Formats: sequence, C-alpha cells, structure tokens
Amino acid sequence: MLGKHLYTEKLLEELLHRASTAHECGSVMKRVKIPFAPSLEVEFTDREKGVEQVFEWAEKGTGFPVVIYGPEGCGKTSLLLQAVEILKEMNYNVIYFNPLRRRFEAEVGIESVRQAILDHLKQVSTEHEFAKLIWLVIDVAVEALKHGKKRIAIIVDDAFQFMGVKEAAALVKGMLEIIEHPEESYERIVAVAATSEGLSRFEIGRHRWAEIRAMWNMPREGFEELYNRIPGPKPSFDDVWRLTGGNPALLSRLYQARWDANAVIHLLIEDKGISPSFISKWRKWLEEAVRDPDTLWAPDAPQELINELIERNLIVYIMHRRLEYRWVDTPPPEKDLELGIGRHIAWQTPLHREAIKRALQEL
Repeated sequence: MLGKHLYTEKLLEELLHRASTAHECGSVMKRVKIPFAPSLEVEFTDREKGVEQVFEWAEKGTGFPVVIYGPEGCGKTSLLLQAVEILKEMNYNVIYFNPLRRRFEAEVGIESVRQAILDHLKQVSTEHEFAKLIWLVIDVAVEALKHGKKRIAIIVDDAFQFMGVKEAAALVKGMLEIIEHPEESYERIVAVAATSEGLSRFEIGRHRWAEIRAMWNMPREGFEELYNRIPGPKPSFDDVWRLTGGNPALLSRLYQARWDANAVIHLLIEDKGISPSFISKWRKWLEEAVRDPDTLWAPDAPQELINELIERNLIVYIMHRRLEYRWVDTPPPEKDLELGIGRHIAWQTPLHREAIKRALQEL
C-alpha cells in the first residue's frame, strides 16, 4: 500500500514538473492547499488521472465546455483549484467563479476588468447575490479576447444550484459560443463547469452543448493517503472507507463530529429533508433501493421519487459506463453494493444510503 502511495506522490510531482519545464514557466507548480476543517488545511491529494486530464485540456483546449457532475463533496472543487494553478503555469488567463466560496478571480491582466469585478463584489452580501454575477464570467472572457489574450480558461464551480436548469444550460451555451464563435481569434480555450446537481446535467445534455463527464469519490488508495494526513486518533481506515466510500467532504464531517457516525447520519437526515411524509410515501421503494440502488432502474420505478432523490443529492442516476473517457479521474467499480454503487444508479455515499435506512427505521 505504501508503495502505491509513493507512486501516486511521484507521478503527481512528475506531472506538475512536466508542465513547468515543457512550457518554460520558470517555476515548479505547487499543490494547492485545500481547507479541510477549521484550522486544518491539506495539500491536494492523489487524483493523478484527473491531473493528467487537466494537462490534456490545457495542451489542446476543449472543443466543448466540459461539465463535470458527481456526488457532493467528492473533490470536484479541489481538482478545479489545482487545475487553476496548472493552467496559470501553462500561460492561461484564468477566470474562476465559485459562489459557495464567494470567489471570483479573473487573472487576465486587464485593470479595467479587475476594477469592474471589485465594484460588483462590493455590492453583494449573500451567496445568492454573488451567484448573480455569474454572467460576468462570459463578459470577462470576451473582454480578454478583445485585449489580445490568446489562452483563456473559464472555470465555473458549483454555481448551478443557484440557477434554474434553463439558466444553467444557457450559461453553458454562452461558454460554447465563445469557443465556436469568438469575436477575436485565439490559440486555446479551456471551459469547465462542475456541479453536483443532477437535473441541470440532464437539461445541458439534452441540448448537446457540452461534453458531460462524471467524477466519483476518491479511489481507495488515494483516500487512504488523505486519511493518513488527518492528525490525532481516529477509527480504522476500513471503517472510515465503509462509511464514506471515499468522499472527502464526509471524511471532514466525521472528523469535525469527532468520528461520531450517528451524528453525521442525523445531520444528513435533516439537511436532506428526509421527513416522515417522504418516508411513508415511498417506503416500499426506498427499502428496496437501500439494498440495491438499481431497483430504481426498473421500468415501473416511480419517476417522481427518482427526481426527488436526484434533487436532494442523495443518488446519482444513470451512471456512465465505466469507460475512462467518460469520467474525470478514476471511474467507480462496476458494482459494489457494500458502498451502495449499482450498475446504473448509486447512492452518493454509504452515509447517504445510511441516512435513508435510519429514517426507515426511526420514522
């Protein structure tokens, strides 16, 4: 196991070093620091395949916007923050937008653009107000092209939950327009958006305006590396793996809850609005889906229930085939009922499934 960890470390260092030397950036790119819990940051960990995919986007550009979807807290933001560093080092002018973190960065070297963004930021006080600035992403990209910037990267992270599905699709269409019909010529454009909200994914996919890729929780080896970076006494790794299925956000929740899994389960029940009426209405189907999520793939499975589970970010519906080109980083196993992963449908994590199971027992 240790040998695998060393291999992962060396491969990531080699990839990061390759970009700096191949493009003569003059400095070795650093791993970003990711907030893990109050007063605890961790370095970007594992995801070597995902990092290599970022290099491929940077070297060729993206012919369509890439929309990444996957479980809440699976590490999409961490990968995109590392992607920002990679793209900067590869001489991209990077525009990064994340309303949840209230971050809007536009490193395009245009003072008027920087000042316009600062002026807008002074006027917002909530995440929802911040999310309304999202269309500035398109404006900034267009302005950068007008100023002769030849490499543009547009990174939109976790913004779709603040938008209707139609507006999310329109934003992706706007990103595609910049790629296909720019007002000025360019060398390469990289456009990436990430979301955990499933219904936006279906609306965007219906129009074929993007390349939609799935991203899953961390593979076991990389997740163990992250687990080992957490200080203090903790449960066995096997127990943590069975609870989280490799989801770093839930690992953080467990750590902050002093490893009390019951506390995290009840938090999920409350956060996801798993009410007595919801359990009562769908008890039969939920009991079956707890055993095997592919139960919801049956022709007579109620679409209303499926939509509710998607909206609450409890399941991922229509899992891509486990072909590497359909995924960012490493695909999940074909099927693993211990972790709640079916062939076509999966619980976002074992703890999400456990929240439903506990509600079935208690409500």
